[in-house]
Parts: sequence; structure tokens; C-alpha cells
Amino acid sequence: MKYISEFRDRALADKMAAAIAQAARSDRTYHLMEFCGGHTHAIFRYGVQDLMPENVNFVHGPGCPVCVLPVRRLDDAVELAERHGVILCTYGDMMRVPGTKRRSLIRAKADGADIRMVYSTMDALKIARDNPDRQVVFFAIGFETTTPPTAVAIRQAQAEGLGNFSVFCNHVLTPAAIQHILQSPEVRELDAVKIDGFLGPSHVSSIIGSEPYEFFAAEFEKPVVIAGFEPLDVMQSVLMLIQQINDGRSAVENQYTRVVERGGNLKAQELVADTLELRTDFEWRGLGAVPYSALKIREKYAAFDAERRFEISSKQSREIKGCECPAILRGAKKPTDCKLFGTVCTPDNPMGSCMVSSEGACAAYWSYGRFRESAA
Repeated sequence: MKYISEFRDRALADKMAAAIAQAARSDRTYHLMEFCGGHTHAIFRYGVQDLMPENVNFVHGPGCPVCVLPVRRLDDAVELAERHGVILCTYGDMMRVPGTKRRSLIRAKADGADIRMVYSTMDALKIARDNPDRQVVFFAIGFETTTPPTAVAIRQAQAEGLGNFSVFCNHVLTPAAIQHILQSPEVRELDAVKIDGFLGPSHVSSIIGSEPYEFFAAEFEKPVVIAGFEPLDVMQSVLMLIQQINDGRSAVENQYTRVVERGGNLKAQELVADTLELRTDFEWRGLGAVPYSALKIREKYAAFDAERRFEISSKQSREIKGCECPAILRGAKKPTDCKLFGTVCTPDNPMGSCMVSSEGACAAYWSYGRFRESAA
């Protein structure tokens, strides 16, 4: 890639749209799930949906780590800051996500809790060094893309002997979530969510590669195309999926070859494997308990595990009444199906994580497409 404009060229987009229209058979409908929230935003920002034939539909998936974090884990983070008096460090998107009774980190901060937004794990380590008399907890979230920096921070803290630093680990795994969706009754029995193929995540795949998707592509007979984030990336990936579906194939193909390799980033994988290990199960917002879908800190780094260092109560957590974020994350509903969307729920007054996150489907509809569907 030399210039971003090469992947946003309108003339090329028109040619790609014509190729997709020619490839899409008129006697069937194509339901393509873009797992990653970055793809959802690209689709709406650049009007990719408007360039598709009527029988090619996008299904929005749970590929937003802020969105899929369950309310209980957010409530736990608030408790760490309020009850234990730690300095809680978090990425910006998490600050405004509403928890039980709409209690968010930014509200807890306004009430006096020491909660700080950071741009990287290195920022959190610096805060720990600068405050040796305070406990500092890094609220770690994200898919495989942000897991290596967390692993680096844990190892660095051990090397420096930073006894006042720990991690509240909430890293989750993409392939397990996709498999869980395909095994769900909504897909297999009720036919409430139709999925013919997947636009595979980009940045995640730069770490884990394309190989982990091969099992469920074969097992569930659903093609996967690893897609880049630019509009022409998405359109080319759609064409590749349609061609697979027409041919009756279910393979993993890599459109994002300039970044993703089949084996992924082996150094990053080794780093994560040394520091973190699988949880037997983990709750996802919208998906429920998903087996072997998240990571926890290994025993040899237990001294830096906030869940072992601090006692966290098991209080009951609740979604905000009327918020359809869980169903949206499963692909069962769209943001415009939610009665709160655009009325009670706006970016200034979010009711759910899908409206807060920069990768959330509701945020994409609000920013780029909230009037398009209602006018259709």
C-alpha cells in the first residue's frame, strides 16, 4: 500500500460494485456477518451498503471488545476503584459505558474515585512508578490485538519489581465467539440469525493469523474472508465471499495479505502464551457464557493479577431496561430495532456500550446511517 486514496477510489469502487452485482445470483439472498466493529463503521462511513445489490445484506457481529464486556465486569472495575481505593487505569472507550444503574467509570471518577484514562499499558506502568505508595490497576480489555501489550506490561512489572501494579484481565478470543454464534439456537434451529459467511477481523488476524478460522469454516460450512478496513478491502472481500457461496465452498481466504499471514505474529503469540492462559469460560454481553473464550494471568505472574490481589464482591449486575445491545451483538437485531436508539439513547446519553464505543454498531448508525434505513 502506497497511499490510502488507492483504497478509496470511487472509480474502482464502481467497478467492484458492478462485479458484485454480476456475481450475486438473483435467486438467493446473501447474509454476510462482519464480525469486527471496524468493518461496520467502514461500511457506513463510506456507503458500502449503498453500493451492494438488494440481496446482499450485512449482519453486524459482536466484534467490539468494549461492547461485549459484560456489565458485571464493569461493575467489578468500579468496585476496585471505589472500595479498594486503587488508581484504576483504562482506555478511553470504557469510561462512559454504563453499568448497573447506569453507574459508569466516569461517574465514579466524578464522585471522587481515582480513575485515569491511558493510551497504552506503558502509561499505566509509569503511573505505578510515579505513585509507589498507591496500588495501580490496569483495566485490560480487548481481543487478540491488544493482548500482547498487556503481556508486555506484566513482564515489565515483574522485571522492575513493581509490587504496586496489577492487571484486571478481560481479554477475549475471536474464534471462540464465532464458533459460539454458529452453535447458537438462533442460527442453527430458530433461523432468527441468517449467516452465509464471515468478513473476518483484520487487526486480530494480524496477531493470530488466518489458520484459527479454518476449523469452523470446515465444521460449519461457512466461508471466511479476512478483510481489511478500507472500503475497497470490504468490497473485494464481499465479492470473494459471494464467489465462495456460489461455488459451494467453505474456505478461509485472506484478502488482507498486506498485513495478515496464515501463521500470524509468532513472537506476539509466544509472549501471550508465556503470560496468559485460557479461562474455562467467560461471560460475553449478548452471548452469555462462552467456553474457553477468554484469558487469565498465569500462576507464575499471580502477583500481578488484580483478581487475586483484591477481594471483589459477587453482587448482582443488570442491563439497562429496554437496551437491545445484547441482541444487536448477536446479530439478532439492528440498532434501529431498539426503541431507545436515537431517542433516550444517544452518544451524549448512552444506554448501552454499543452507543459508546468507537466500534459499536449503534455509534456507526448514529454517525453515518441513522436516517438511511428509516427513510428506505
